[in-house]
Amino acid sequence: MTPAPDAGLGIREEDGGEAGFRILHVSTGNVCRSPITERLTRHALAQRLGDPRWGGLVVESAGTWGHEGAPMEENAVTVLDEYGADASGFTGRELRDEHVIRADLVLTATRDHRAHVISMGHSAGLRTFTLKEFTRLVRAIDPATLPPVEDGVCARARALVRAAAALRGWLLAPTPEADEVYDPYGAPLPFFRSVGEEIHGALDPVVTALTGIRT
Repeated sequence: MTPAPDAGLGIREEDGGEAGFRILHVSTGNVCRSPITERLTRHALAQRLGDPRWGGLVVESAGTWGHEGAPMEENAVTVLDEYGADASGFTGRELRDEHVIRADLVLTATRDHRAHVISMGHSAGLRTFTLKEFTRLVRAIDPATLPPVEDGVCARARALVRAAAALRGWLLAPTPEADEVYDPYGAPLPFFRSVGEEIHGALDPVVTALTGIRT
């Protein structure tokens, strides 16, 4: 390897909460993929950390063509329920400059979303990845090269992002499509379930690396 409870974890900007490390998930409408990813991330972190606020982490989402104020798609809610994750209180957001500025790590559903975020500026290139790209890079990082959890999850998270960015040009995807999570909008529940499984599988090594705790 190369060196290198749900409530309260998702403080939104309007809540005025301060946090040590912000993770922003981005898709198109912010009603399917990024809400699933946001809430599965919160759920996984809460499982490992107990009280997630202890880690100083905030997990949010937005859409490049976000349906501002829209509810999550019902099939997405069903998928989250099946994983035991909390889907309540979600409202869609359109991606804005301030979201990118405040994010320490941006994880997108597709390469087009990644390009959109980077095109907004704000020096986002080194902290913006597709979800599956970031997972691939994280798998190649030796956890022993990261700060110990005792130094704080936020310090560990920042080191993880730096290490992943350094590896990006050296560890390429086998195919461009390997870094994509396809849009289930308007699809039947079985397709939503397959997308949920794909996202869940991609998140597990990321959350393990962040927290130093395996399930």
